[in-house]
Amino acid sequence: MILDFFKTAVNLKNISRQGWIDKLSLKHPESVADHSYSMAIMGMIISDLENYNSEKILKMILLHDLAESKIGDYTPNQISKENKIKIENNAYDEMISTLPESIKSQYAQIWKEYQKQESPESKIVRQIDKLEMTLQAKMYQKEGSSKEAVDSFFKSAEDGITHPKLKEILNQILQD
Repeated sequence: MILDFFKTAVNLKNISRQGWIDKLSLKHPESVADHSYSMAIMGMIISDLENYNSEKILKMILLHDLAESKIGDYTPNQISKENKIKIENNAYDEMISTLPESIKSQYAQIWKEYQKQESPESKIVRQIDKLEMTLQAKMYQKEGSSKEAVDSFFKSAEDGITHPKLKEILNQILQD
């Protein structure tokens, strides 16, 4: 049963980040797994520097896009937010149903906490998500994508990042 979960999680390596395809016309953008790994590194550092619950943050980061291994990566323009949540919840519930009870409820709780955006950890993870996206957009810009093409990613991050340390890093990325 655990192997089924592992196989589904490994599939994140095959799911391309749709926003890069749609807005930058990239043929080989980063995968969701690439994105999650970069977020995990950022989350580890920020969490340790800012005295957050590092274990919870890392688990939340690793779980936050996991449903995309079953449903793909939908952008806000492709599907309503409500429908996306419903589809993701169904996929996530199906995925964790193969796990032992001892951890299934913990992972379900972390998933719900991220979606509700009420805890400090969930809020910082959402902002780390935007910070990672910005860093990746900047890398694509340096590889030849136009400033106009990446501007919407930068704007989204500027609107969504409020944590002082993340805001400082965001400004460094944008000035680079």
